[in-house]
Amino acid sequence: MKNIVTILSILLLSSCNKVKQENASVKDQEDDKITITPVEPDNGIGDGAMSIANLHIQNIEKAHKKSDFFAHKAISFDINISFGGKERLDAKMTMLTNSTKIRIDKKDGSSLIYNGEKVFLSPPEANDKGARFDMFTWSYFFALPYKLNDPGTSLELQEMRVLDTIQHQTAKLTFEKNVGDSPDDWYILYTDPKENILKAAAYIVTFGSTGNTEKAESDPHIIQYNDFVDLEGIPFATTWDFYGWTAEKGVTDTLGKTTISNITFLQDEGTVFHPPSSSKEINL
Repeated sequence: MKNIVTILSILLLSSCNKVKQENASVKDQEDDKITITPVEPDNGIGDGAMSIANLHIQNIEKAHKKSDFFAHKAISFDINISFGGKERLDAKMTMLTNSTKIRIDKKDGSSLIYNGEKVFLSPPEANDKGARFDMFTWSYFFALPYKLNDPGTSLELQEMRVLDTIQHQTAKLTFEKNVGDSPDDWYILYTDPKENILKAAAYIVTFGSTGNTEKAESDPHIIQYNDFVDLEGIPFATTWDFYGWTAEKGVTDTLGKTTISNITFLQDEGTVFHPPSSSKEINL
């Protein structure tokens, strides 16, 4: 009887050891399938994974419905700009959603047309003062949420900054050399921490500085986007408020105001970007 008990005990122990070995083998196989994902220096996760800066851009683009915006061929809107109490521009602007063609029809009857290669003025005797700024600056401000991933751009997350008593995430947008005609420009983007909507952008204008950005750096401005409306679910700011800005103080003195109205999508550009036969090419 004693020998039987001993034999049963040995068998039981052998069986338990076998189960443990089998369980250990299964665990080893499962462990072989588990990969520990390293954290990249830029706080992205995993080899080739999206960095935090790119994720920030993606969140802004999602909030502004970038894919829905680009599903449309072109967009037009009325724009009225005043600085220092004086009207700067009163016009209808039409642009391809990818910003490669732009047209400005001013209330005085003159037009500026960028056909993707050259800029034309109609009628040829019209005043072309400020044509470059009108053509490319206001359209860029309008399309800014969709321009953050353009070739040659770089975004770096910065600290939280206060805007209208609310803490906003900020990020600095810069450009590589030889990108555009003002690669020394930069923008400090303010993003709503909950909705990821782009609410403001501090900026400098360096065009014509020939590499000497000291003057521009000493006088940054900020555009604040307000009074958003939805068009087909896409948010657009209908009021742009311009102020002085410093990194230390943030928003300072009032500079100007822009109103946007009659926003309309166009599915076919037609001949809108064809310069009239009476127009003349101008150099900007």
